[in-house]
Amino acid sequence: MASSEVVVTRKGQITIPVKLRRKFGIDESCKVEVVEELGKIVIKKRLSIFDLAGSGAGKGTVDELKRALDEMRNEDE
Repeated sequence: MASSEVVVTRKGQITIPVKLRRKFGIDESCKVEVVEELGKIVIKKRLSIFDLAGSGAGKGTVDELKRALDEMRNEDE
């Protein structure tokens, strides 16, 4: 498991190290999700519905697809 120390700014911002951004395909247009899991802060790359097809096929679950569709519907309202 990769580990890096980062500094939290006054605004609560951090920089994800470039090695991890490249490894997980995170660029400036990506959304990430910050969640608490078992007392830890976890940053997850958010998948869009488009990531679940084509070259991203197999990287998402049915539940993630359903959630993405629900979020898209909610944004349209």
